[in-house]
Amino acid sequence: MNTESAEGPGLLHRSGRWCARHAWRVVALWVLALVGLGLANHTWGGTYADSFSLPGTSTQTGADLLTAHTTGSGGTASALVLTSDGGAVTDHRAAIEAAVAGLGRLPDVLSVADPLTTPGAVSADGGTAQVTVRFDGNPASFDPAYLAEVDTAVEPLRADGVTVEYGAPLGQLATPKSADRASEAIGLAVAVLVLLIGFGSVAATGLPLATAVIGLSVSLAGLGLLAGRFGFAQAAPTLAAMMGLGVGIDYALFLATRYRALLHAGAEPAEAVGRTVATSGRAVLVAAATVAMALGGLCASGVGFIGTLGVAAGLSVLVAAAASVTLTPALLGLLGRRIDRFHVRRPVAEPTGEADVWHRWAVRVSRRPWLFLVGGLLVLGVLAVPLASIQLGHVDAGAQSTSRTDRRAYDLITEGFGPGANGPLTVVTHLDSRHAESEGLRQDLAASLRRELAAVPGVASVTPPVPSPDRALLITTVVPTTGPQDAATADLIHTLQDETVPRTLSDTGATGYLTGTTAAAQTFTDTLTAKLPLIITVVVSAAFLLLLTVFRSLLVALKAAVLNLFSIAAAYGVVVAVFQWGWGGAWFGVTEKVPVESYVPMMMFAIVFGLSMDYEVFLLSRIRETWLQHEDNHLAVATGLAATARVITCAALIMTSVFLAFLLSTNVAVKMLALGLGVSVIIDATVVRLLLVPASMYLFGRANWWLPGWLDRLLPHLDPEGPAVPPEPLAGPDPAADPAADPGTASDTAPDLAPARGERR
Repeated sequence: MNTESAEGPGLLHRSGRWCARHAWRVVALWVLALVGLGLANHTWGGTYADSFSLPGTSTQTGADLLTAHTTGSGGTASALVLTSDGGAVTDHRAAIEAAVAGLGRLPDVLSVADPLTTPGAVSADGGTAQVTVRFDGNPASFDPAYLAEVDTAVEPLRADGVTVEYGAPLGQLATPKSADRASEAIGLAVAVLVLLIGFGSVAATGLPLATAVIGLSVSLAGLGLLAGRFGFAQAAPTLAAMMGLGVGIDYALFLATRYRALLHAGAEPAEAVGRTVATSGRAVLVAAATVAMALGGLCASGVGFIGTLGVAAGLSVLVAAAASVTLTPALLGLLGRRIDRFHVRRPVAEPTGEADVWHRWAVRVSRRPWLFLVGGLLVLGVLAVPLASIQLGHVDAGAQSTSRTDRRAYDLITEGFGPGANGPLTVVTHLDSRHAESEGLRQDLAASLRRELAAVPGVASVTPPVPSPDRALLITTVVPTTGPQDAATADLIHTLQDETVPRTLSDTGATGYLTGTTAAAQTFTDTLTAKLPLIITVVVSAAFLLLLTVFRSLLVALKAAVLNLFSIAAAYGVVVAVFQWGWGGAWFGVTEKVPVESYVPMMMFAIVFGLSMDYEVFLLSRIRETWLQHEDNHLAVATGLAATARVITCAALIMTSVFLAFLLSTNVAVKMLALGLGVSVIIDATVVRLLLVPASMYLFGRANWWLPGWLDRLLPHLDPEGPAVPPEPLAGPDPAADPAADPGTASDTAPDLAPARGERR
C-alpha cells in the first residue's frame, strides 16, 4: 500500500514543504550554527597533527621504554639544521650556546642537545650541525605564533652568519597554509563556470554553491572543536574540505534541478519543494549514507590515524546532506518562481526520447554490447598496470618543495651526514637482571650487538650502545645508507627487526626493539597493508547489501561492486605512474620519485567506492523506474542513461575540479589523494557510466532484475527515490516562467514513475 497516498505526504515531503514555507527560520538556524560553532572553534578548537601511535608494536614498545627509563627522551624530537656561510659551524660557538640556551627556555621544550657536546651532531667537514630539540607534544600542532618564539631563540645564529633550517615536524609548522584555500577557491570558480554553462540560471548556480559553502564551514568548525578533544591528522581538514565541497554542490544540484522541472511543470513552489525532497532528497540521503558508510569502514582498520580521517570526511558528507535537505529547500522557497529570473543564456530544452544524444548513445551500445564492455575493461586494465609495482611507504620531507624549510633541512642533512641520517633507527635493548647488574656482561652484550648490527648490508654506521641511567636498557643508533622513503631502508628495518636483533639477543634474556620515526612509519605501513583486505571486504560487502536492498537485484548490486573495483584499480595505477614512476610528477610539484603514502590506497578506496555509489544510485534508480513501468530492459537502460546524463556529467565535472584543485597543496599525500580521486571520478563518469554499465546491463537482459523470493522477503524495502508523491492539482504552467526553459534533465521533466511499495517489482 502506498502510505504517501493513503495517509498524506511522508516525512520528507512534509519537512521539505515546511522548510520552504518557513525559509527564514531555517536560514537563521544555519547561520546561528555557523556563527556559534565558528566562535566556539576559535575559543576551544584544537589543532591538527599526525600521530602514528601503534600500541603493542615493537616500535611503540621501544619508545615507551625510552620514555620510562631515560630523561629528555620523551615527547617529539625535531632537528634544527645549522650550516655556516663560511668556515666551520664550530667557529660560531658563542652563537650556538646562546641559541641552545634560548631554545631551552621556550615553553613545551623538554631538552635541547648542544651539537658542540653531542657525538655525531657535527658533520665530518664541520660545515653542518644538528640541534635536536624535544618537545612535550608534536610541534606541527602548535599555534603558528610559537614559530616566532623559535625564530627569536635562534636569532643569535642568524645574526652571526649561520643559516638555520627547521626539520620536520617543526618545519611543518612553518609551512604556509594558503595553498588549500587557493584550492577551494579554484574548485568553487570552476563549479560556477560549469553550472552557468550547464544550466544558465544565475540563481540556480548560486544556490548549490551557497549551500555547499555554508555546510562546509559548519562541518570544519565542528571538526575543529572535535580536534580539541581527539587527535586528527594534518590532512583531516583538507580531506573534509575536498569531500564536503564536492558532495555539497552535487547534492544541492540534484535537488535544484528536480525543483526547477516541477516548478515549470506548474507546481506551486512550496509543493514543488516538498516533492523534490521526497524524491531526489531521499536519493541524496541514501547516497550520503553510502559514502559515510564507506568512510566509516576505515575504523575497521583499528588504526586511530586512519579512523579519524574517515570520521573527518564522513562528518563533512553528512553535514552536506543535512544542508541539502534543509537549507536548499529553504533557499528554494525564498527564490520561488524567481529561480530563473536572472540567466546568462536562455535555457534551452534538451531533446527527449530517440532524439536525445544520450539515448542514441545507449542504443549504439546495445547493438554491440560485448565490444563496448571489452573495450571499457581494456582501458581500465591498461590504466591499472602500474598497480602491480606499487610500493607503499612514508613520503619524507625530501619530496617536498624546496620552498619549504623542512625540505631544505633534509637536503642539508643529506649533504653533511648522508641520506640515512634523515631517518636514523634506534635499537632499544631491555636487559634482564643479570646484564643490568653486571658491567662485564653488559659490555660484552653491547660489543656483540654493535658488531652484528654493523655487519648488516645497508647499515652506514652504528653508535656504541650506551646504558640508560638505571642500567635497564642499552640504547644504540643505526644509520642506514639510504633515505627514509627508500625501499632498501624498509628492507633493512625488516631485517634488523625480524632477524638480526632477535638472533643476537637469543639466549641472553634480553629483548630488543627497533624504534624511531622511520621505524614507526614502516610499522604503520605494514599494519595498514595487512588491514587493507579487511577494509575492502567490509566496504564492498556493506555497499553490496545496500544496493541489493535498494534495487532488489543480485546482478545489479554485484556488477556495481565489481565495476567499482576495476575503476579503483585504474585510479591506483595512475597514482603509481605519476608519483612512484615519476611520469609527470614535476607538473604537480613533486621533484623526485616517491613511494605511495601508506594510508592513501585505503583512503582512496573508501572515498572512491562511496562516491561511485553516489552516481550508481542516481543512474540505476532512473533505469529501475522505467523497468518497473514497462519491464523492457533495453528501454530502461536507454531512458535511464538519457535521464541522468546531463546532471551527472555536470556533477562529475564539478567534483573533479574540486579534487584536482587540491593538487596545489604542499602536502604530497594530499596531492596523491587529489589526483587519485579526480581521476577516479573521470573514469566513473565516462568509462563506467557510459560503457560498462549500459553494456553489461544489455548483456544480462531480464536477469538484471532477478531476486530470489526468499531474499526479497528477507530484505527491508528501501526505495532511493521514495514512493510516488501524488501531485497537487496543477493550475497549469506558470505564466511568469520562460516557456522555452527546461531547467532539468529529461528525468526531471518526465513524470515520477516510481511505483508504490507492494506494486509490481
